[in-house]
Amino acid sequence: MTPHPTTLDERECRRRLAGLTVGRIVYTVDALPAVQPARYSLGADGSVLLNAATGSELVRAVSGAIVAFEAGELDAAEGGGWSVTVLGRADVMPDRAANGPTDTVTVRILPELVSGRLFASARPDRL
Repeated sequence: MTPHPTTLDERECRRRLAGLTVGRIVYTVDALPAVQPARYSLGADGSVLLNAATGSELVRAVSGAIVAFEAGELDAAEGGGWSVTVLGRADVMPDRAANGPTDTVTVRILPELVSGRLFASARPDRL
């Protein structure tokens, strides 16, 4: 029997998010769900920051919208790992790293709800 996941507190969720650089942003396009992998970093205020192409479908869809962002590590063979989800409003800002016009922008997700789960290993029994 597979053990139930353990809930992670917000501090632990943020600690785990800080240790990765790739996650998935979840948003809607024409009322349909869309998921896209994205490199990210965390801002000093705990916001999730990712770069996107100016004028891309992602930028058009998320500007001012409530989105989800998920990152985690799962071991397919052992069944263990963790997952953290951030829900919040996305704002699109000029790319802060650029010193002039650029073809990228920064998508900032300000967390309104942060939740996470820890999955214990559940190695299948061998006969």
